[in-house]
Amino acid sequence: MDMCSGPLLSKIVMFALPLMCSGVLQLLFNAADIIVVGRYTGSTALAAVGSTTSLINLLVNLFIGLSVGANVVIARSYGAGDMDAVHKGVHTSILMAGVSGFVMIFVGIALSRPMLEWMGTPADVIDQATIYLRIYFVGMPAVLLYNFGAAILRSIGDTRRPLYFLTIVVNVALNLLFVIRFSMGVAGVALATIISQAISALLILYCLMHTTGACCLMISELRIHKEQLADILRIGLPAGLQGVIFNISNVMIQSSVNSFGSAVMAGNTAASNIEGFVYTSMNAVYQTAMSFVSQNIGACNFKRVDRTLMECLALVSAVGIVLGNGAYLLGHQLLGIYTPDAQVVTYGLYRLSVVSTTYFLCGVMDVLAGTIRGLGYSVLPMLVSLTGACLLRIVWLMTIFQWERTQLCLYISYPVSWALTAGVHLVCYFTVRKKAFEKARAAQAARNL
Repeated sequence: MDMCSGPLLSKIVMFALPLMCSGVLQLLFNAADIIVVGRYTGSTALAAVGSTTSLINLLVNLFIGLSVGANVVIARSYGAGDMDAVHKGVHTSILMAGVSGFVMIFVGIALSRPMLEWMGTPADVIDQATIYLRIYFVGMPAVLLYNFGAAILRSIGDTRRPLYFLTIVVNVALNLLFVIRFSMGVAGVALATIISQAISALLILYCLMHTTGACCLMISELRIHKEQLADILRIGLPAGLQGVIFNISNVMIQSSVNSFGSAVMAGNTAASNIEGFVYTSMNAVYQTAMSFVSQNIGACNFKRVDRTLMECLALVSAVGIVLGNGAYLLGHQLLGIYTPDAQVVTYGLYRLSVVSTTYFLCGVMDVLAGTIRGLGYSVLPMLVSLTGACLLRIVWLMTIFQWERTQLCLYISYPVSWALTAGVHLVCYFTVRKKAFEKARAAQAARNL
């Protein structure tokens, strides 16, 4: 896709829709796990799988942030027409993904049980949660290779092939086989997930190896190129650290949820998973904004940068409002898919009424942060997000929640932090915008010498 010319809104929608579908399919990996264990193994197993989500995100988001850096760096080089830099960025990114995934196997296995204990995971849940986490982390090389490969394709305007390579049918079929036929419980759903992710990773690597042009992956040329690595780390490391620290607040919130017992944990798990479909749809617009801004700043199309921000903000607000409120209105039916337990459904519906209905604020916050990253500034949105969406929640948990220990007081910390952080991001965009444009002009002039 040519992001630097032609009608903008229609291209944004065409770019974002496959990303939304890809995100939904990826989330269905976890949803299939939760639905199968919730209906065929019981609410304790449902709570066990759900209690791992924030920990997985905590340990994985650093590397997912690096894939964001790869996307921005390669997209900017592609927009500027520097194909040698694109080629080096591709091979640096894939090697980083493979090495990082291998390291995460050992880190995840070693830290699973201690971190679940630190979170105060109940005794009737912790053993099954530990099994799920340890098996999941064996599949980390596949998770990271898929995400980095998809980031490379997105950087050149291709969001369709990553969608084609997601194998949700395999995951669902294996879930049913391992849990119902072989009675493997949470171990079965974890194993089904990592097998499916491995297939997706192999498909995307095959695609890159048979792609023509600068993005063609050649195993013999896998190496770390210092300049590309430095740029990826400069953009991606702050984004990754933000994700890690951001999830510390989510881990603390999960710990607070755990204090209400396994029934509330199960309801929170099911509701969070439903909200995940809203989030991943909005996150597609965030990634779209980042890719379009990155290419257009590389090509010095400054008016198109501003238009991208405005149209992505309108799109993410519409998506968040429609899907978020739709999830709440259909909450009883949707939660019933996950569990037949009426008490668990009630607890899940309560969370949806507070968090899902205001989720569009999170989308607005993310699009603004993604636009600033697309301009080449990653530390600033990291600091703003950590202060507004992380530190604020931690302070909230340590003060307001201690005075009023209710589910409402816990959940309302989400929309409050999203709204405040989005406002500060907007101010930051107008603060760095002019400087980013000047840097882009200087870089273009240097290339033309």
